Amino acid sequence: MGYPKDIKIIDTMLGIPTHADRSGWYDSFRPLLNDQQSRDMFKMPAQYMFKDIPEASSDVSDFVGWTVEQMDKHNIEMAMVGFNEDETSRQAAKDYPNRFLFDVPCNPNNGMDEVRRVKRLHADYGVKSVSVFPAGTCPQVAINDARMYPLYACCVELDIPIVLNVGVPGPRIPMHTQKVEHLDEVCWFFPELKVVMRHGAEPWEDLAVKLMIKYPNLYYSTSAFAPKHYPKAIINYANTRGADKIIYAGYFPMGLSLDRIFKDMENVPFKDEVWPKFLRENAMRVFNLGENA
Repeated sequence: MGYPKDIKIIDTMLGIPTHADRSGWYDSFRPLLNDQQSRDMFKMPAQYMFKDIPEASSDVSDFVGWTVEQMDKHNIEMAMVGFNEDETSRQAAKDYPNRFLFDVPCNPNNGMDEVRRVKRLHADYGVKSVSVFPAGTCPQVAINDARMYPLYACCVELDIPIVLNVGVPGPRIPMHTQKVEHLDEVCWFFPELKVVMRHGAEPWEDLAVKLMIKYPNLYYSTSAFAPKHYPKAIINYANTRGADKIIYAGYFPMGLSLDRIFKDMENVPFKDEVWPKFLRENAMRVFNLGENA
């Protein structure tokens, strides 16, 4: 059968622009960038890794509606976006409640203030997860650092996943906070916490698979990778014993176009029974979307 085009897709990483110029998205970790090219030349800090970064026309007046149009072209029924407590996020929640799911990008350096913010947004908007970019947090915070534990406990209490950037970060910043080995301690100490890896886990994909076999609460999403570059270890795992653990996530418009993603997708060698789980069913289960989709 190959890649099925009739599945209503859930994309667990997508962004809604607020302006045609999206450089402000990366302001939070610009102090960590030391090289001139990253600071002064790149539109986004990992630009050296991506070709043809998508751009929204300056003529667009409704970026939320524009984003929904792009989703519709590729049969994406729902997409997870960061809730940034701005007018764009509130418009998406109000105008398209059945199209967008929200996660809360968090800075664990803020301690209990961040926990209280997550609980407020969960109560007000029904956010479906918390996300942390450990290497991009300023100052950096490792996955197994004590400053992360209040957020982990909060996610367990609310029964929502934590989504973590794992592996060598794309921006030219130190990687030690995102080593895959740190997940071993977290998954052991928080067996009720659903942990979703984001952004590849490179170059430790084999260890990521080993830990997913070891821990039932650990998952992997394919964000920031064009499908032609999905790691072989992840494809092999999905096709053998890990079909329930691998979740589709794109990277539009941060680094990849949806046209590019779904053109490449046709050549991914998943088994037929893997596709529905990868494109939809695993996200439904892990992010508790039964009442939303």
